[in-house]
Amino acid sequence: MPQTVCSGTMFTTPSGFSPHLACAEPGEEEEAPQEGPGPGACLADGHPITSASLDTLIQNLVPTADYYPEKAYVFTFLLSARLFIPPPELLARVCELCIKQQQLDQSPLDTAKVRKFGPKILQLLTEWTETFPSDFREEKMVGHLKDIIHRIAPCDEAYWKTLNQVLQKLSQRLALMSQGEESIVKVSLNASSISDKLVAFKTKPPPIQKDMLSICNDPYTLAQQLTHVELEHLSHIGPEEFVQAFVQKDSLDGTQPCFSDQKKKTSNLEAYVRWFNRLCYLVATEICMPAKKKQRAQVIEFFIDVARECFNIGNFNSLMAIISGMNMSPVSRLKKTWGKAKTAKFFILEHQMDPTGNFYNYRTALRGAAHRSQTANSNRERIVIPFFSLLIKDIYFLNEGCANRLPNGHVNFEKFMELARQVGEFMTWKQVECPFEEDRAILHYLHTAPIFSEDGLYLASYESESPENQVEKDRWKALRSNVLGKT
Repeated sequence: MPQTVCSGTMFTTPSGFSPHLACAEPGEEEEAPQEGPGPGACLADGHPITSASLDTLIQNLVPTADYYPEKAYVFTFLLSARLFIPPPELLARVCELCIKQQQLDQSPLDTAKVRKFGPKILQLLTEWTETFPSDFREEKMVGHLKDIIHRIAPCDEAYWKTLNQVLQKLSQRLALMSQGEESIVKVSLNASSISDKLVAFKTKPPPIQKDMLSICNDPYTLAQQLTHVELEHLSHIGPEEFVQAFVQKDSLDGTQPCFSDQKKKTSNLEAYVRWFNRLCYLVATEICMPAKKKQRAQVIEFFIDVARECFNIGNFNSLMAIISGMNMSPVSRLKKTWGKAKTAKFFILEHQMDPTGNFYNYRTALRGAAHRSQTANSNRERIVIPFFSLLIKDIYFLNEGCANRLPNGHVNFEKFMELARQVGEFMTWKQVECPFEEDRAILHYLHTAPIFSEDGLYLASYESESPENQVEKDRWKALRSNVLGKT
């Protein structure tokens, strides 16, 4: 069914899911982490560390003349650290450690030492700006970045050139992010709803100029355009939004969470959930809208074929939205309509997305699509669009099932390695460029076509096939009375 959108209730817990990450029980003893920078702090006997103090983890992030943290560690820590320390404060701490360790506040500088250190700190800052550009929307972040480069620049003028390149690329990324967010807002404002009273009587059909089949009657083409919409939404979601969606106060760091403007920090993620809901209701609207049973059956068969093409493409989010729309009560109760439609393929698709066994069938299909993506020779074969609400719920359960801190105060880094694995996989999938040509007419319809509210769907459904029991009769009567009362 469609998902709720507000931050507090968006991530409803699915039954049957259990975290696959073993978490330490309160009171368990943890091995003391290795203190100080160097590969040993990131790896213990070749394995990732399980826990460490926040200070140790920050120390590990800081490069030296002879050390640079592993890429996986950088991503994991920059992703998760925001739960404990705001990004500007973290970067300030990193810069302080760099200045102290490299004696960058001394004059003259040790040129040979700084030239070994310089490329490493530039690499860290470049990775940070490329992976988490939204962190640098704050002026403090850019100020810290410029300050540390200013300190090492006297040893090599090339550092200024590199800094300018980093800042230029960062500016471009931030501009694209702003454009994407503005376009999402614009689409939301353009989307309209059909008034419930317009479907009160089938003799007066709602004044809708077009329906989906008049815009596009080819299932494969519509599946391609749905994939366009999905990948566009995915491209705007930053990895930090997955963490910021579950920010809570850290009792060991104070009483306030690191982020006060939570709505803004997860706006792209929430917009994607709203798109899923819209597609659910659009499918249901298209099915309930036609006055004749034969036309409704034709629409059902069309969306079954679209869902199958989405499955073949690897677009599981649109697939689940279509199935959810067809399973909404106002649609599923249309027994005469369903009896006239060919539904064998629909039941096969339902089986693939069956929630039984924690969505075992879907997860198997997802692994197959991910494997195809890894060995693909074209963007067409690289497409993997996961069922997004389930991905969010997996992350929710990982967050809820394992503490951020262990009883000894250390950060539960094992938890965040698993979080980074899941988010990192998503980041790989979202970078695929859509190989299909855009059809602006279809995309415009998907974004702006009017949709029924839930009451509107029920009213249209009862007008199509009369209520079968007293509960439905009472609801139909109430809906009609409500509509007539507004006219």
